[in-house]
Amino acid sequence: MRDLLLQCAGVAAIVVALIHSVLSETKLFPRATIEPPWVRRLIRLVWHAGTVAWIGGGVLLIAAPSMASQPARHWIIATFAIVFGFAAFANAWATRGRHFGWMAMSGVVALAVAGY
Repeated sequence: MRDLLLQCAGVAAIVVALIHSVLSETKLFPRATIEPPWVRRLIRLVWHAGTVAWIGGGVLLIAAPSMASQPARHWIIATFAIVFGFAAFANAWATRGRHFGWMAMSGVVALAVAGY
């Protein structure tokens, strides 16, 4: 059961990352006025670097049950629980809890910790 919870956390992490990326490209960046253009491009790329990192974390959470090393499993879970936990906190604080992203990221943390 722990392995299934951990794999669900990984799938949820990937889904949250993809939603994060799609919403930014369809809702946020089209309305943002950032000058000069190179700064706009830089902010976009840094934004999507987070998406890539979350997807990588999701892949590691999915793969963790098949690893022969318990310490590796525990470090993967602890690291990404902190990463997603911070992202959830930052999202909730910045949006004053009005954006669903913090709840989705908190769900990833809860599933990962349950699979610890």
